[in-house]
Amino acid sequence: MFVVVAYDISNDRRRTRLHQGLKGFGHPVQYSVFECHVDAGQFKQLQAMVNRTINRKADLVRFYRLCEPCRGNIIAINGRDTTLEQTIIV
Repeated sequence: MFVVVAYDISNDRRRTRLHQGLKGFGHPVQYSVFECHVDAGQFKQLQAMVNRTINRKADLVRFYRLCEPCRGNIIAINGRDTTLEQTIIV
């Protein structure tokens, strides 16, 4: 599945820890926005990592799961296109 993770965390330490943790699941498209290609199990792991990292009373994290047709409608102005998965043909 294709998931966009957006977060708003005022604490520098937690924000940095979350950013580093999210790198294990996807690519940053802005400092507080990641695009991730994950399966159902990885999505559960992603959510668990976020829950361990954030302060649920102070921080905001949103997961946007996009369907394949919706993913094709993403328009990016400037920046690297991270929405396309690499296909390797042997």
